[in-house]
Amino acid sequence: MILIVGLSHRTAPLAVREALAFPRERLAEALARLRNEAGLAEAMVLSTCNRVEVYGRQGEASGDEAIVRFLAEFHGRAKDELEPVLYRLSGEDAVRHAFRVVASLDSMVLGEPQILGQVKEAYQAAESAGSLGTALNALRNRSLSAAKRARSETGIGRNAVSISYVAVELARKIFGELKDRRVLLIGAGKMSELAARHLVRSGARATVLGGRTFARAAELAAALGGAAAPFESLRNEMARADIVISGTGAHGLVVHRDDVLAACEARRQRPLFLIDIAVPRDIDAAARELAGVFLYDMDDLKAVSEANLRERRKQATAAESIVEREVREFLDWQRTLDAVPLLVELRRRAEEIRRAEIDKARSRLGELTPEQRAAIEGVTSAIVNKLLHAPTVHLKDAARNGHSPEHVGLIRKLLGL
Repeated sequence: MILIVGLSHRTAPLAVREALAFPRERLAEALARLRNEAGLAEAMVLSTCNRVEVYGRQGEASGDEAIVRFLAEFHGRAKDELEPVLYRLSGEDAVRHAFRVVASLDSMVLGEPQILGQVKEAYQAAESAGSLGTALNALRNRSLSAAKRARSETGIGRNAVSISYVAVELARKIFGELKDRRVLLIGAGKMSELAARHLVRSGARATVLGGRTFARAAELAAALGGAAAPFESLRNEMARADIVISGTGAHGLVVHRDDVLAACEARRQRPLFLIDIAVPRDIDAAARELAGVFLYDMDDLKAVSEANLRERRKQATAAESIVEREVREFLDWQRTLDAVPLLVELRRRAEEIRRAEIDKARSRLGELTPEQRAAIEGVTSAIVNKLLHAPTVHLKDAARNGHSPEHVGLIRKLLGL
């Protein structure tokens, strides 16, 4: 049976998630200890900024209690401290959770794409450590396939919801193709840097305007594959730019209306997209009154983000339906595996009987030609296959429908196994 023990942004604050995160360099150690100390037959650890989860296949002496003890001991925490923030899932509930996680239906940002890669990496680490077996490998393949279907067949991943991605999508609406567009970055705040990186990945070219810390501007420009310029060249650089991103953290305006007007006069009516990610604002709100200027501040970007998130939530219903169908198919397949040992035993017993009866017949028939021996083998094998066909089908159906251990015991008794 598949087990999951973990915590996420839904159950634990950031400080607790950070404390229980697994460093990449200790993953192999953690997986080995999960098998040895927690008794898991298979193990995988998913550790991101928003969740820490242990996936396992239950061994003879393992269970969710053993995983909780492992988490406490590995991270040097008291078990009672962890209990309130942990969830424990098994069987069907664990499978459904695993599918929803990779499809980003349980993410802090619904439809975010990063979780798909993070789950792939987690399974790859388990495979490299030798802790991935048949059950978790099947869970990996089917859940990743379901996630890809949910993204391709619904709009759950469309419409940017992070502020930096919203800025990029708005730039695309204004300019269309972003290749070779000029981006001017004023300040080196984390969010404005992230937006600039997204634009550069789309083919834009960046210039970073330096202020008191020109060395930092030069360093960031090099990382973006662009150039640095002194703050005194603001108007000239704005005149050359298509997109301006400002996020300085200054206490007053950094870009005034007159700065934008001077840049516009040199632009010959080319549109200028201003993105103000600073709080308090860097760019004079009066600049939006100028012809050809598109100014978005944090409130504007958040409004677009929230509208896009509402659209994603509408699409989530369709994605949930796809994932639920995939979960049902996986569970049906998993249940048929329960019948395999019984079917193997049944066929082995039938083959023993067939072989014993052939040996008895040979002692009465005397020496047989190769053709006669082949004919007897063929006839008796066909009889066994036909007799076993109906029990095989019914056993698989019974397993798929969740037969009880008592049911299995009755079948064994009836078949003399």
